[in-house]
Amino acid sequence: MLPPISSQSPESLKNWLVQHNEPTYRADQILQWVHQKAAVDWSAMSNIPDSLRNQLAEAFQFSTVEAAQEQGSLDTTLKYLWKLNDGQFVESVLIPANPALYGESSDRHTLCVSTQVGCAYGCRFCASGLGGFKRNLTPAEIVDQVLAVERIRRDAASARERLITNLVIMGMGEPMANYENLMEALETLNAEWGAGIGARKITISTSGLVPRILDLAHHPKQYRLAISLHGATDAVREKIMPINQRYPLKELAAAASEYQSVKNGMITLEYILIEGINDHPEQISPLAQLATELRAKVNLIPYNHVDGLEWNRPSIGTQDAFLNGLKALGTPVTLRREKGHDIDAACGQLRLRTEKELAEEAL
Repeated sequence: MLPPISSQSPESLKNWLVQHNEPTYRADQILQWVHQKAAVDWSAMSNIPDSLRNQLAEAFQFSTVEAAQEQGSLDTTLKYLWKLNDGQFVESVLIPANPALYGESSDRHTLCVSTQVGCAYGCRFCASGLGGFKRNLTPAEIVDQVLAVERIRRDAASARERLITNLVIMGMGEPMANYENLMEALETLNAEWGAGIGARKITISTSGLVPRILDLAHHPKQYRLAISLHGATDAVREKIMPINQRYPLKELAAAASEYQSVKNGMITLEYILIEGINDHPEQISPLAQLATELRAKVNLIPYNHVDGLEWNRPSIGTQDAFLNGLKALGTPVTLRREKGHDIDAACGQLRLRTEKELAEEAL
């Protein structure tokens, strides 16, 4: 398999050019086409000689992801299903502007990116792990999700401007379990020669891998942290999140507190409201207390139903009561009521359905 062009740094590409008797300034031109101008293929690189384009095509893979399906939502959320080189599938979700969703004044266009094929952490409400864990994504496969959406969504009128302004690393998989590949991908996405997305506009989610939270706390870049909490007490969290048995709330809160003391930025507590599980009024006070201790914002997300799982989203009244209960205790909180509920936007749903259809066609 050819190495992906998106995994090349300016230095590595310059070394390749020297070996092929080409001027090194071409590296900046090539990477600009790849990361900033949303070139759809080698032929789009109009200021690169044909002979060099042919050499590049022979030496590098243009993209590690291929668009397999796109779903459009009534609220303008878009889900993309990507086919990888080995035939596996992963998903990304493009979320439209939403005020203060992850601590910014406006998210503009936020892309939710996957880091693994499947997931090994077994959150009982999530579709990502239903098919088991297959493998980690490479740095290029993470980066190429962003580049592919840019190519698909940009037209000639907006070709000079990037579409994606914010990233949330909370698609399929546990991002912190693929930490090294993720950090390498984010270096490219954050770099001026790459996508140029600011570190504070990149939010990394985790279900609670305490050692990796501590690593992130001492990483030089100011990436934001989101914790997939979904339960404000150990008793509730352990019902739906097996990781809580290894890293209970006390350890998780201590790691998040260290992150906060080093980074001094906003932490987001993701809280999917599941009917009859974590939407009880008794969860409001401990959730508010944890948010206060961590100086965190709570993002409430009504559950997106997953075929084959028993869970449901609470009623509108229950959602509002939970929201208002947190507000009454002074907790910064957002209720993200509709972002893709009509397009299988829960992580892994579209992938599972597609794999089932392909298996049925093969019979």
